[in-house]
Amino acid sequence: MKLLSYIPVLVVGVLLLYAAKDFPEWGSPDAPASKSPVSSHFIANTGVDTEVPNMVTAVLADYRGFDTMFETVVVFIAGMAVLAILKNSGRKKLVKREFEVDAEPDLIVTNTVRLLVPVIQIFAFYVLAHGHVSPGGGFQGGVLMGASFILVALSWDLETALIRFPLNWTTILGGLGIFLYAGIGLLSMFLGGEFLDYSELANIFPVSREMARYHAMLGVEIGVGLTVTAIMFSLYANLSTEGRLQRGL
Repeated sequence: MKLLSYIPVLVVGVLLLYAAKDFPEWGSPDAPASKSPVSSHFIANTGVDTEVPNMVTAVLADYRGFDTMFETVVVFIAGMAVLAILKNSGRKKLVKREFEVDAEPDLIVTNTVRLLVPVIQIFAFYVLAHGHVSPGGGFQGGVLMGASFILVALSWDLETALIRFPLNWTTILGGLGIFLYAGIGLLSMFLGGEFLDYSELANIFPVSREMARYHAMLGVEIGVGLTVTAIMFSLYANLSTEGRLQRGL
């Protein structure tokens, strides 16, 4: 059966390698994307429109704000789907699996993690807040923050991680992140603009319309970061325990 599963993998792999020959060279000025008037518009106007040096962040959180918001919604729905699927699994009798070993947490590992986790979380905040001017943003910062809680679960046990980040808080924070994102968009509408038209926030904040877009994008990224952090840890906690929230990997 395993041999049969290799056949579609090999076929798809060959097709992908064959299609890759048609891709333009990396950074080629003759690439279709380089000749597109859309990309030229972003390159010429992003700094003027948003005051954001990082063009990628400006496109994701401003020009393409709808898409990014619904990507965040998809992340949240994925987490809720896992909870729904594994809900009944958690009621089954806990059976010790063959590869599980009862052992005390390793002293060296746990003390090393004690030092690493604060650094990882501070760096996660930095990546989140500094995504306007360097690589980063809500998704990257959220992954780092979620990984810090997963590291605690791997080093001690899942129960220890759940004390620091209870599972019911993951659902609340995941939804809060989406509401924060959508709330900024709705506020823009109430101020006379369109949904996610951040520049309208200049009507209530003492900044220019360009800087209003800059600061609103930070709020949007915080919302994305909250959702990604919560759902990432929730997925690990449920998938690693088959919904039982005991033992873990």
